[in-house]
Amino acid sequence: MTLNCKGQLLDLDTPKVMGILNITPDSFYDGGSYKSEDDLLKKVNSMLLQGATFIDVGAYSSRPGADYVEEKEELARIVPIVKLLIHHFPDIILSIDTFRSTVAEECLKHGAAIINDISAGNLDSKMISTVGKYKAPYILMHMRGNPNSMQHKTHYKDLLGEMIFYFSEKVALARESGIQDIIIDPGFGFAKTLEQNYEILKKFSLLQQLELPILTGISRKSMIYKLLQNTPKEALNGTTALHMYALGQGSKILRAHDVKEAMECITLFNTIDTK
Repeated sequence: MTLNCKGQLLDLDTPKVMGILNITPDSFYDGGSYKSEDDLLKKVNSMLLQGATFIDVGAYSSRPGADYVEEKEELARIVPIVKLLIHHFPDIILSIDTFRSTVAEECLKHGAAIINDISAGNLDSKMISTVGKYKAPYILMHMRGNPNSMQHKTHYKDLLGEMIFYFSEKVALARESGIQDIIIDPGFGFAKTLEQNYEILKKFSLLQQLELPILTGISRKSMIYKLLQNTPKEALNGTTALHMYALGQGSKILRAHDVKEAMECITLFNTIDTK
């Protein structure tokens, strides 16, 4: 499997890490962490040195109950950061975590490479065509409703079967719009109960029938810390355990707050996998 990011062809046969950069004040784990440009640049530099292939920048928290952010505010938060990071790290591969086509387009214009859409186009009908116009890789996540309503939409007759059907339809739409590089994200925690999150992990390999790279986004999430009865700050060990399991089930990208530890998982997994 390969991914074309602004002309750079990445081999996903070796799993990669996507470092998380939340520039929101209210994200569940690291909201409001960066008080200055220097703080932010140091964080990004650290993630890149630790081995992150991608940096995923988000300016709108998608946690349940998060504050609504006007489009103008999201643009004001994220576009200057994209410009800053491209200036300081010209070779950086930036992923933009947004469900708005206007935000996606502005960031792509200024050098971002990938669009990471929690709604797979459901919250903005222009998103898929916009990504297609720029021939950018597109991360399609499975979710029902929106971040405020999703936890009331957790009834499924066949969870994995419905997810595969959802992705099949979305992939067809993306292909029609000229998107060549597609990544799927099961959407852990989005319109899923704690038990359903683990059902997805248990049957994770079924998603491989879509023949697309799979991104795993479980870093420090409530599916870990609620089960272990601790907090997001104490959920690194649980995250690492599930990262290793996801790699064994075929995940190609780990979206993680803790790049060093995720990279260590990949190193250990590759050593086992090639023996």
